[in-house]
Amino acid sequence: MGVLIGIDPHKATNAVAAIDERGELLEYAVFSTNRAGLRSLARWGKRFPKRRWAVEGAGGLGRFVALCLVAAGELVMDVPAKLSSRARLLATGNARKNDRVDAIHVALAALRRGERLAEVGEEEQAEVLRMLSERREDLIKERTRTLNRLHGLLRDLLPGGAPKNLSAEKAARVLRGVRPRSGPARTRRRLAADLLRDIRRLERQLYELECRIREAVKEASTALTLMFGVGPILAAEIIGRVGNVARFPTKAHFASYTGTAPIEASSGEVVRHRLSRAGNRKLNHVVHMIAICQARHDTKGRTYYRRKLAEGKSEKEALRCLKRRISDAVYKQLRADLPAANLTAA
Repeated sequence: MGVLIGIDPHKATNAVAAIDERGELLEYAVFSTNRAGLRSLARWGKRFPKRRWAVEGAGGLGRFVALCLVAAGELVMDVPAKLSSRARLLATGNARKNDRVDAIHVALAALRRGERLAEVGEEEQAEVLRMLSERREDLIKERTRTLNRLHGLLRDLLPGGAPKNLSAEKAARVLRGVRPRSGPARTRRRLAADLLRDIRRLERQLYELECRIREAVKEASTALTLMFGVGPILAAEIIGRVGNVARFPTKAHFASYTGTAPIEASSGEVVRHRLSRAGNRKLNHVVHMIAICQARHDTKGRTYYRRKLAEGKSEKEALRCLKRRISDAVYKQLRADLPAANLTAA
């Protein structure tokens, strides 16, 4: 198997420990996180011909060093922080820690759970979709905040207050009919006009961004959009947040990640399940939107939903069953979209 190199990443430094197949420490070193430090780290690792790397939190603080190693052709595994922390506590029996101990136990955690850890790959189309989806969320939040501020100004300019479900068009019509006379009212109108321009700018940015998302989804070559209720925007959310679906060995693991796997809460002869708040809540919201869409239209999902209602389940319980069914279908499609090489590796 060779040498396993564990990395405990920090903002300014990377603590690195190399262990052998028995878990014995071979060497420990610390490198800075700048480019010179990363080059030194790569040269240092080459002294071990057969090597693998284990980075704690490769999706967070350790992301940059992990991607640099992958770009250099190294095999890198992602070690969750909880896993390395548990390994340290079980080995030492106390909460004492330092960079050396942490780096060693990152490597030890990878040594014991190597086959079950996710391998870090190069940034792919999923990363592009994730960034575009997050940017879209930011723009929507900013537009909502600006609309709320505009609503507050119009409330003080109009006798009956601003109309509900305010939009840029409605606000423009209202402002055209406002002729304030006092100084404060004129200031409010000018500020409202500024906010209206901001809203229109944000809506133009949203439109342009959504066009880019549609193009990116086409480039991803996914059939998710063939599912009822899944358009390019939701498909981008799913692919961006899931990443490489091969890291989920079964649909049950995927359902746990989407938060659609119910938690058993049985007692005695009463067998029941309750809602799970675990998993990725934003991905769970996407599955919820798909379920609502299918339940409202003449689809197989609606037929399944009504069958669960006929079995005596409440509307919420039936919807949870439908969400799990959708989660399984999404998992199946994402696996089908994977290249054959990735499926073999999984």
